[in-house]
Amino acid sequence: MDVFRRGENGGPEFTIRPNIPGLRNIIVLAVIIVVVLLVMSLVLRVTRIEAGHVGVEINLAGRQRGASEIPVRTGWVVYSPLTTQIIEFPTYVQTVKWTRDTNEGHPANEEMGFNSKEGMEIFVDVSLSYAIDPSKAPDFYVKYRVDDLDRFTHGILRDIVRNSLNEVASTYVVEDIYGEGKAEFLHKVQAMIEQKVAPVGVGVQQFGFIGAPRVPPVIATAITAKAQAIQQAERARNELATTQAEAAKKIAEAEGEAKSLVMRAQGEADANRIRQNSLTPQLLDLRRIENNRALIDKWNGQLPTVEAGQGSGMILQLPKPQ
Repeated sequence: MDVFRRGENGGPEFTIRPNIPGLRNIIVLAVIIVVVLLVMSLVLRVTRIEAGHVGVEINLAGRQRGASEIPVRTGWVVYSPLTTQIIEFPTYVQTVKWTRDTNEGHPANEEMGFNSKEGMEIFVDVSLSYAIDPSKAPDFYVKYRVDDLDRFTHGILRDIVRNSLNEVASTYVVEDIYGEGKAEFLHKVQAMIEQKVAPVGVGVQQFGFIGAPRVPPVIATAITAKAQAIQQAERARNELATTQAEAAKKIAEAEGEAKSLVMRAQGEADANRIRQNSLTPQLLDLRRIENNRALIDKWNGQLPTVEAGQGSGMILQLPKPQ
């Protein structure tokens, strides 16, 4: 093809170069492809919703009138960024801790405070775990309009937890929250949190205090002293009950032994009375005859070798038979 270039004297001159067949068409085609790719990058995009996540497709034109019209997306998704937006939410369990320790959670004091029935201020460190139901992700977005779960956790959810603590604590005295009633108190607070967030697919998996509630030292000392006094009184009652039980056992054993002896003596007396009633003269003669017969059966036929003298107290040796 022919190309103009500047010559040695400054004037234009022609330079003849080889002509490439179809070069203009190739250039035009390349330009068209580039333009199409640029347009497609603006009109269409492809994203992938990872496992453990769910995506909701939001119509930027505002045509969706409710959560039921917002589709849930998973896997590969093709969408137009000009008309729609894909917002991802994790569906695995999220755990958050709000404490006064700056080395745990955010580098700030995030402890929660609430008032008991008497108006006593109590501070606590809190741990909470929750997960979003994938099928209710549209309801969650329509309710809170957040595209960052961290904003929901440390903003909306934190306020819900703090308000629930205050509502339930207003019906409890500080002694119950600090002592034996703590488990029941936490159960009611968790139930109230679930009641507020469950309709939009937020399921509370766990809720509790990290460590003991913090109350003024004088109150903590009084509660501890009362608990120790109750334990000591209970121990004394148990020891008294044990002593009484052991004494009753010994008494019962003695009474049983006495009754046993009386019954044994009564039995022997009854036996003797029966024997005495059965001893008739005829029975005595029979027993005497039987005894004599037994002696005769045992005699070997030998006469006594010694015999005591009558009235002399002497023993005489008798002659042996020849």
